[in-house]
Amino acid sequence: MTEAGAPIAEPGAGIGYQGPLRRLGTRLAAGRTVPILTVLAAIVVLWYAAAIGMNFATETAKLDRAAAPYTLADTIAATWGSERPILPAPHQIVVELYTSTVLVRPSSPRSLLFHAWVTLSSTLLGFVLGTLLGVALAIGILHSRTLDKSLMPWIITSQTIPILAIAPMIIVVLNAVGVQGLLPKAFISTYLSFFPVTVGMVKGLRSPDRMLIDLMHTYSASRSQTLVKLRWPASMPFLFTSMKVGVAAALVGAIVGELPTGAVAGLGARLLAGSYYGQTIQIWSALFAAAFMAGILVWLVGLAETASLKRMGAKR
Repeated sequence: MTEAGAPIAEPGAGIGYQGPLRRLGTRLAAGRTVPILTVLAAIVVLWYAAAIGMNFATETAKLDRAAAPYTLADTIAATWGSERPILPAPHQIVVELYTSTVLVRPSSPRSLLFHAWVTLSSTLLGFVLGTLLGVALAIGILHSRTLDKSLMPWIITSQTIPILAIAPMIIVVLNAVGVQGLLPKAFISTYLSFFPVTVGMVKGLRSPDRMLIDLMHTYSASRSQTLVKLRWPASMPFLFTSMKVGVAAALVGAIVGELPTGAVAGLGARLLAGSYYGQTIQIWSALFAAAFMAGILVWLVGLAETASLKRMGAKR
């Protein structure tokens, strides 16, 4: 009993008690962790099965040429451990990622971190330029009916041109005027990333309710004041959503920009080198590195979104 005479615990408080491990399991089951891990495990199992099917004929022929008896288990092991497989097994990609990131100096051209940084630098520059261009175009389209009717269709049409076709043209034209190095790849990233930002910002700037706009007119607010105090805050969720798409598109543009240039550094150059020498494990490791980079970039944009919206009081 306590000093006030009340019981230490409520009646029945111990019934259904869950320990820390059981509570953790309950939270995992109620959240998204278990479904994600289940899907990931299924993908890995299917991948291993596909590796057997894709590499079976090649490895069987190698074992036959060795003129030594072998079993089905030996064949499966060979399909999962080939030096140049048609489809590498997941553990081979993990080993290659570990070897090229941990066991090699980051400044070495053999390091995947070195190539990732080269691609990341052009990605970030192109993303910043694309975001600024997209926001500027959206504001112009918002305030000019002429731009809305004339420019918007061309912006949409520009994205119908395959990037693989236009990237070499951009590289050649910029090289002719002496622009080389980082900028050509950044411009290709800008070309891909400005479109989602433009479309998203146009929708976001037009999202405020008509009554709120009329209220700003009642206060004799100018266009710039309405933009800063009403339209811009309302467009923030649209902007960050568009930026998540834009940063992933900028990464694709940077990699594609490295392909026609014969670059010696970057994830695109890593893909080219792997295709030239038949190093499929190297190709897949570069692809996974690009996927990880895209996920991290989108996650960082999400963090910026959460911080900005909390500061504005739009998100708890």
